[in-house]
Amino acid sequence: MDRRDVAGWIARYEHAWRSPGTQELEALFTAGARYSQGPYRDPVEGLEAIARMWEAEREGPGEEFTMTSALVALDGEEDIAVARVEVHYHDSGATWRDLWVMRFDAKGLCSAFEEWPIAPEQE
Repeated sequence: MDRRDVAGWIARYEHAWRSPGTQELEALFTAGARYSQGPYRDPVEGLEAIARMWEAEREGPGEEFTMTSALVALDGEEDIAVARVEVHYHDSGATWRDLWVMRFDAKGLCSAFEEWPIAPEQE
């Protein structure tokens, strides 16, 4: 994985979040991927569980938001990347700044995803 590969993966993640259904997850995650919504939360494991979590967490494909991201670190030998992601939800006005820690396999699929979400009102 290089910087362009990681940026492309993040763009596909955003597109999948905006798309109806969860069929695009197969192009993002390995079958046994681990997805943690916070540093101390138990991970969701496997594509089916990730799909259920996505459908429960998002408003739907029509949810309006703006997302920006910047790659913070990349270990090309270990295929681990860290990105800073900011999402602003238009309807609620909520803003989140996250750090995403991603581990990729040789095909560029994410095998482990961990987000560290921070909202402005959090201390």
